[in-house]
Formats: sequence, structure tokens, C-alpha cells
Amino acid sequence: MAASSGYTCKIGPSILNSDLSSLSEECQRMMNCGADYLHLDVMDGHFVPNLTFGHPVVKCLRPKVPNAFFDMHMMVANPERWVEGMAEAGANQYTFHIEATDNPEDCVRKIKESGMKVGIGIKPNTAVETVLPYVHMVDMVLVMTVEPGFGGQSFMKEQMSKVRLLREKFRELDIEVDGGVGTSTIKDCADAGANMIVSGSAIINSDNPRQTINFLRMTVEEAIQKSQLER
Repeated sequence: MAASSGYTCKIGPSILNSDLSSLSEECQRMMNCGADYLHLDVMDGHFVPNLTFGHPVVKCLRPKVPNAFFDMHMMVANPERWVEGMAEAGANQYTFHIEATDNPEDCVRKIKESGMKVGIGIKPNTAVETVLPYVHMVDMVLVMTVEPGFGGQSFMKEQMSKVRLLREKFRELDIEVDGGVGTSTIKDCADAGANMIVSGSAIINSDNPRQTINFLRMTVEEAIQKSQLER
């Protein structure tokens, strides 16, 4: 991969798709299979209809997988409320939804002050222009490729126009995609310019997770190399 690209491929299994009765073992299994980070979905039953887990679980996981980068996908109302708890629990990146807060700048500031990296996400029905004023403040932008909080949805290819626009405007930005991403949809994501790949069942339920991660990585790295040659 060209070092001057400014961004690299990172594969993050979504651990919510794993056997939750053996969560720490599943986290370690994913790291052993070559994951670059772990994507942890937090749902509050308000911003999205489902309910998952909070910072007490993260606090328990942290010593079990001490070297893993925890990307917290906070599908919660009032995301500012949970920043301190997640930071103390050992989270590395706090990704909140722009639709969930009235003051994104304050939320970003609070996350930074806590010592975590900042991600900002947009749902499928949210225009990408909504997030543009805040890109310079954050470490990563998450483009949802399904409606957050609902399982069993198909990958929304039309969301790739958002990824392309972000990549064109911000050459070195980490752009994450989440929802229905697997071996059959990764090329669409890679060609659009996504470099942080969240994949749930495609990796977790694979007969060979390492091979699946390698395939996803290879596809993204080839797209990065191609974009470098075209510049």
C-alpha cells in the first residue's frame, strides 16, 4: 500500500454478532484472526429500538483483550451522557450519531477531553452535507449502510455516494461503513473510498474468519493503490 495515501485499511468485526455468552473469548478470537479493531454496538432502546450493553461490559472486556482498539458505536440518545463512563471503561473511540445530539461540537469536545478518538455517524436518510461542517473536528466519519438498530437488512449500495463525496473532499479521512458489509459488498465500499470496514456476520459466522478478513483487506488495499495511481 502506498504510504502517501494518508489512510490505511482497517477491518473491525462487529462483536454483537458473536456468541455473547463468550464475549471476551470471541473478542480475542477476532484479534487472533487479524482484526485491526473491534466494533462494539451500544443501543439504548431510544435512539434505536434495540437494547445491548453499556460501559460495565466494556470495563469487563478491557483487561481480557488489553491490546484491542475498541470503537464504540453509540446508537444512543444524548450521547454526551455516556462519554465519561466509556472513557473510564477503556474505550478508544467514541462514535456518536449526528442525529442524536443538538450540539455536535460540544459532544466532540467532550469526547476529546476524555482522551478518546472521535467518530461521527450518519444514518441512511441523513444527507452527507449534514456532517461536513464537523469533519475537520473528528477522527472518523461513519456512513451507515443499513438503518441502525435493525437486524437482517440488506446493504444499501446507494449510500456509497456519501462515501465517494467524503473521500473526494477529505483525502486522508478515516471513512467507516457499517451494515451488510461482507465479501459480496466489500468492492462497492472499497471502490467508493471506505477504509474502515465493519463486518458482522460475514466474519463472525465464517468457517474461516481469518480468510474472510484477509479478503476484505485485500479488496480495500487494492482500491487504495488504484486511487493512488489515478491521482
